[in-house]
Parts: sequence; structure tokens; C-alpha cells
Amino acid sequence: MDMESADTEPNNMVVKAYPLGMRIMNNNGIGEDEGDSGVEPYIGLEFDTAEEARDYYNSYATRTGFKVRTGQLYRSRTDGTVSSRRFVCSKEGFQLNSRTGCPAFIRVQRRDTGKWVLDQIQKEHNHELGGHVEETTPRPSVQQRAPTPTKLGISVPHRPKMKVVDEADKGRSCPSGVISFKRFKGAEESDVQTQPKATEPYAGLEFSSANEACQFYQAYAEVVGFRVRIGQLFRSKVDGSITSRRFVCSKEGFQHPSRMGCGAYMRIKRQDSGGWIVDRLNKDHNHELEPGKKNAGMKKITEDVTGGLDSVDLIELNDFSNHISKARENTIGKEWYPLLFDYFQSKQAEDMGFFYAVELDSNGSCMSIFWADSRSRFACSQFGDAVVFDTSYRKGEYSVPFAMFIGFNHHRQPVLLGGALVADESKEAFSWLFQTWLRAMSGRRPRSIVADQDLPIQQAVAQVFPGAHHRFSAWQIRSKERENLRSFPNEFKYEYEKCLYQSQTTVEFDTMWSALVNKYGLRDNMWLREIYEKRENWVPAYLRASFFGGIPVNGTFEPFYGTSLNSLTSLREFISRYEQGLEQRREEERKEDFNSYNLQPFLQTKEPVEEQCRRLYTLTIFRIFQSELAQSYNYLGLKTYEEGAISRFLVRKCGNENEKHAVTFSASNLNASCSCQMFEYEGLLCRHILKVFNLLDIRELPSRYILHRWTKNAEFGFVRDVESGVTSQDLKALMIWSLREAASKYIEFGTSSLEKYKLAYEIMREGGKKLCWQR
Repeated sequence: MDMESADTEPNNMVVKAYPLGMRIMNNNGIGEDEGDSGVEPYIGLEFDTAEEARDYYNSYATRTGFKVRTGQLYRSRTDGTVSSRRFVCSKEGFQLNSRTGCPAFIRVQRRDTGKWVLDQIQKEHNHELGGHVEETTPRPSVQQRAPTPTKLGISVPHRPKMKVVDEADKGRSCPSGVISFKRFKGAEESDVQTQPKATEPYAGLEFSSANEACQFYQAYAEVVGFRVRIGQLFRSKVDGSITSRRFVCSKEGFQHPSRMGCGAYMRIKRQDSGGWIVDRLNKDHNHELEPGKKNAGMKKITEDVTGGLDSVDLIELNDFSNHISKARENTIGKEWYPLLFDYFQSKQAEDMGFFYAVELDSNGSCMSIFWADSRSRFACSQFGDAVVFDTSYRKGEYSVPFAMFIGFNHHRQPVLLGGALVADESKEAFSWLFQTWLRAMSGRRPRSIVADQDLPIQQAVAQVFPGAHHRFSAWQIRSKERENLRSFPNEFKYEYEKCLYQSQTTVEFDTMWSALVNKYGLRDNMWLREIYEKRENWVPAYLRASFFGGIPVNGTFEPFYGTSLNSLTSLREFISRYEQGLEQRREEERKEDFNSYNLQPFLQTKEPVEEQCRRLYTLTIFRIFQSELAQSYNYLGLKTYEEGAISRFLVRKCGNENEKHAVTFSASNLNASCSCQMFEYEGLLCRHILKVFNLLDIRELPSRYILHRWTKNAEFGFVRDVESGVTSQDLKALMIWSLREAASKYIEFGTSSLEKYKLAYEIMREGGKKLCWQR
């Protein structure tokens, strides 16, 4: 998560540090070799390096009246090098209260010549601009210009020896390559302003190794007065090597009583040259500092995590899996665990099928949590074939990292298949969570899963659900589209949407996509290239061949908890709102069950197939089928091929030559398939196949085309799995959950009045005689 850099004024002591080859700065803090810094940004503006582009945008921002943060980068899938960079207004996003979601940014892209060209820009801000402001990523200054800008090679020992300079030093000029850092009490304001911040981290500060960066931040922490822990790391999608590291204040997080969620940190990213650069930084602490306090605990932390930083590049170890768990962060506040454990114990007292599990790290500390009641576990046996792993909390809609497994029932309503709190967004956390959910659901793997496209989630899905079709979350795709297509003309956006949603086959999509990027000269657009490579995970034409249980093609559906759980939900309210929302959803499901059994929709045709489906399907599913049947009368069917038992038909809409589909039919087994693939995707026959069945005088649907999950009796669907390798233990659990659900309905309706109670009791008593529990 991006954090705003906060410039802090130096305290009162003078320290000498020895960086190499810094740029000259004038009195305004802008490099004398700033080149085009006085020019308004425009598409096509060239720079020798991405750092030069950042400096230029910083200078432009200073004149205009805003601050700059370093935004997203993209890497080449060929060699992993950085191919484009974004620099954004400091008020971009909403992660902090001070941010307004400002859209202003520039993006530079690396060309084959090695130059960096400004290819995207947004100048408009959604907030007031000030006058001349200090840069968000300040550059240290020296009194003598180095011949060429080179990497800053600071070698700071564990306990740096800092020379305190007396008043006489104020009148001296600094020797070549030496920066004087003033931190003495009573200094004049002008002196403080002209002195650089040599020992303070800033965005753009470079190191030759991650170990060197760690030592530098540790030395800085001792001067300022806090301790350091090693934070999260990120790995390359190409070769798995470490690409970025975070060093955090020891009071970050809430896992220990001594911690208070401090947001101070420094993140470094690996450069193509092999060096490391500070790209994100937050200097603000939410606790008192103790200048001069030694980092006594740092040595223990680094030894615990890495076995020492001198011999290895942080936690780049052979036994990585054992060490990463010790360095993982935890975004769950420590106060949540006792609250949830009390809730789990109370639920187990009333629900024998209630399941929960806790992930422990190597030190025995609690990490991620998963839970599911018996109703959710039974629902998974019915509707766990297509699952949404809902991580809406990542959009800032929740106060805690609350994730959900969601299925869609035989009324196409969302049903909860399990809840979780995710400790951190690592592959280890998501893998544990998926494996735990699988264990709670008797090992029934989904055929498809909708989840975010982040690499840790992709890796966890591939590991735990091999063979399942992973579809990317629509909200994440739409968010990236808004970001990357913001500066594109409306004509392109219109054709982009048409290519995406109107292409009927994968071949048609590929052809339209190729024509689109050629027309607008976007072959080298990195984002378009990346999403095209992943088209099987998000393009509708590529998704239709997999069953997604009716989850809309555009991926949008109403959040399970609506707005009842959000960023304002307190710890005390979470459990009650969770329970209330869950009960409300289940009440809606019970109403639909009642309607499906007691209401009978009108028939629109005299076809036996319509009566057959009215008898079997729920109301919601029948209405979808009825619509397809009615639409089939608006189509014409023409046989185009026949060989033996195989026939092919061209089915087109009357008055519309462009809307046509191919249907293949086998007379030997009554199998039919359509190029629209509605049955493969939704489990319901399309109007095109229904038209062919009508032409062939097939009056009832073959049983294979009526999925049990869409019928009124879907709750007994597990019976079909008795002969498919289900263990006796799992089968007994399924029977318990099914009977408990049926009994709960007797209780619910039987207690609504005295007459219904007598009826329900009599039915159960007569049933008991047949089961021989009464003699």
C-alpha cells in the first residue's frame, strides 16, 4: 500500500555522512541540470532515464502546487526489466484520510532505444493546488557537483559513529563528497533549510545491496529513536527472485501488546542493475520516539529471520518456506482472536457441525482464521461447484481483512460457504486458507473459482485447486481498465467494449483484438499485452466453455453483506452484523424454497418440454428456461451437414443475419452442443438447441440437460455422489447436515401456530414409526 512521505525537520545535532556523486541542487532544491523542467508535460516528451522523468515531474509539481509519489511499475514478461513507470499526485488513492483519489499522473515507457517516453498523462486534479511546495521526494544537495550522477553507496555500520560538529563547523565549507547534516539546538532557520538530509531516507536513495539498505535504516532508526523489524517481501513473477523489501517500525501491527499499528516504514526495490532503490517511504510514527535508543532487538530479529544479513540477501534462503512464515506480517488486530474464539465456542455448543481452524506461525502465534457452520458446509455439497472467493476488503470496504467463500444456490442467490480473516496477502496465507476450506468441505474441489488476479492468489489457486478455471474478479479488471484506459479516446473505449462483449468465439475475439491494437498503434502497450496474455482468465468468450453456475458474464453481483459490513464497522458490531446478515440471506432462501414448492408459473406454450421443466426447476431457473424457449420461436433452423447420426444446423434470428449460431446434434445419444456454449457456462439449454429439438420433434429434455443443482430438490443432490468415491465418514456428515436442515424447516414452520405444531409433530411421529425409533 502506498504511504505518503512526510518530511521531518532535522533535530539539533550536526552529523557527517559520506555519500558519493550527488547532483548539485540550487536554492529551490531543483537540480541545475533539470533540462525540460520548465516545460509543461506532454505526450512524447523524452527522458534518458525513469529517474530523470521523476525529477522532471517533481519540478513541475513544485511549480504547479502539488506533491508527487512514485506509482505503479510494469515489467517485461521477456526479461523482467522495468518497462514503464507511473508518477502520481500524492493525493492519489484513498489509503489515508489526506488523500482524495486525485487522478493526476504521468506514465513513461521505455523504448527500444533505451529512452523513456511520456505516453500517458492526466493533468487535472480533484483538489485545490497550492503555490510553490516542497517536493515529496526531496533530493540531498552538496556544495560541489560530482562529475556524473552515480549510485549512492552508503556503508553504515550497525552502530554508526557520528561526529558532533561544534559551532565553528558552521562557517566551513564541506569537503568534496561530504554532506553536513545539522541537528543542533538553537540553529538559525536559514541554516537548517540550506542543510541537506544526508542520513534521512528519501525516495530515490540507492544502495548496492538489500543488506546495506537494512543497515542504513537501522542506523537512521537509532538516531531518530525507534527500533526496526524486517517486513514483507515480494517476488518476481518471472524467476521468483526478491524484487522488493520492507523495513518497518517495531511497533507496526497489533500482534503484540507493545505494538500500536505504527505506519512508519521504508521499502526498497531491486533495480535492473542489481542495486536497490527506496521507492516508498513513511516517516510518521504514532508513538513517542527515543533518540539514541539502540536497536538491541534488531540483531535477534535478523538472526531469527535470516541467520544474519551479511551472508545472504535478507531471506533469500534455500529453506525459504520455513523462514518466510517468521517474517510475514499480520493485519488482524490481536483483539480479534479472543472475540472470535468466544464466538466459535458458543456456536459449537449449538451446532455440532460448526468448523473453525487457525493458522499458526513458527512461533505459535495466531495468523489467519477460517470458520463455517454446518449449513455452509452442507451448502457446499450442493453449490460448491462454482465459487467466488470474495476479498472486497481489499477495496477498503471493510475495517478488517474479512474474506468469504460464496456459492450460488438453485435460486441463483448467493450462499455463504465459509468466512475468514486473512493475516497477510501472501501465497502461504491463501494456500492455507484454500486447503482449510477444502478440508471443511469434505475435499470437494470447485470446477471454477472467481478470485483476484494477484500472483499469490493465482499461485494458491493453481496449487490447491488444480484443474479449476480461475476467473479474475471483475472489480479488479474494471479498476485496472479505468486506470490504464483513462487517457484513451472514447472511440477506442467503445471498440474495446464491443470486442470484449460482442465477440462470440475465441477466434472472433482474437481477430477483433488484433485489429483494434493495430488500428490505434498499441502493439507496444504493456498493459494491453499483459491482459491479452491472461485472456483465458477474464474474457467472456474464453470463459464460456467452463461452468460458472450462472455468475454473470460481467462478473458483477450484489455483495453478500451489502453495506452492513464496512470500514466503519467496529469490533463490537462485527459478530452481530455478521450473524444478522447471514440470517437475512437464509431467510430469503427459505422464502424462495417455499415459493418454488407452492407457486406455479403460467405456461407460455403447449410444449411438453415446458411442463417438464416447470415441474422440476425452481421458479427462478424456470423463468430463465421459459424465456429461452419463447425466444426460440424467433429463430430459423437450417440443416447444413449430415453424416450418419451427426447433423449440424445453422440457427439464426429472423430479420438479423448477423446473429447466428451453429448447433451439432447426435441422434445416437441425443447429445447437442451450441457455439454460444450457454449450457457449458450456465447449465441451462439455450434457445438455439431448443429450436433444433423442436425441429427434430424432441418433446422432453434428456435427463443430462437438467442439472440437479437447479431443481427444487437440489438439497438432496449429494445422494448422487454415494457411488462416486465419497468416504463413509463424509457421507454420514452430509446426511447429518441434510437431515438437520430438513428438521430445522419442520421446527420453523411447525412453531408458527398451534395447528401447524400438531401437524408437524404428527408427521414426525408417523415417520418415527417407519424408522422404528418408536414401537
